[in-house]
Amino acid sequence: MQYSYKTQGTCSQLITFEYENGKISGVKFYGGCPGNLTAIPRLVEGMTPAEIREKLEGISCGGKPTSCADQLAKAVTAAEQEAAEKA
Repeated sequence: MQYSYKTQGTCSQLITFEYENGKISGVKFYGGCPGNLTAIPRLVEGMTPAEIREKLEGISCGGKPTSCADQLAKAVTAAEQEAAEKA
């Protein structure tokens, strides 16, 4: 399933990705710093939401309480919860 997540507190405004068979793929950030937002999707390709949370949850950016990486952790958690509710 394709998921979209509206970020909060970051330069990036939206994250989209696929969530199939418990794995995340095709992550794309809209807005934000191109270098980091090109690297993060490559690093998390094929990971489970739990693996992404373990690596990215709680990362802050420039004195902000969140970051694009942290927002991705929140996004995959929301997708995982939504999929569980539909099952």
